[in-house]
Amino acid sequence: MRTTVIPAQITTVEDKIAGNLNLTQIVLLLASLFVATFIYAAFPQKLHFSTYKIVLIIIQFFVFTALSLRVRGKIILNWLFILSSYYFRPSYYVFNKNDGYLRDVIAMPVPEKKKAVKENKAHEKKTKEQTMQFPELIGIPGILGASRANVSIKFNKNGGIMNVPEV
Repeated sequence: MRTTVIPAQITTVEDKIAGNLNLTQIVLLLASLFVATFIYAAFPQKLHFSTYKIVLIIIQFFVFTALSLRVRGKIILNWLFILSSYYFRPSYYVFNKNDGYLRDVIAMPVPEKKKAVKENKAHEKKTKEQTMQFPELIGIPGILGASRANVSIKFNKNGGIMNVPEV
């Protein structure tokens, strides 16, 4: 006779706790008990039986019992999770071989237009206003800021800050 070894990834083990019931089935049946207790305690005429409470308790008991039944080796609750994940998945998948995922994308430089030339001229004007003469910086009073020199902050058209020394 030939024997084959079954890998551990293929086999699944279910622990049978009470008879033929596993842990999830027992939890479902206990959840039914807790929901019935909540219905009995929280609904109007608290802690008293009434016909609508008994009907609700019986309905929820059958629902939880139906969810704990086995079909083809799986609990119906597991089947509901599988089917819901199938129906709520994205329904369209577009494959694009030019996808940028895990690729080194090299950005191509954008050619400059005439507006860029105007911006450069505006930038040149800013630099002319911000330049300081070198002799003013010589010595401690020039570095720390002389008492005769004041600094004012002005905003340009684009929202930038211009430092303009005032004498």
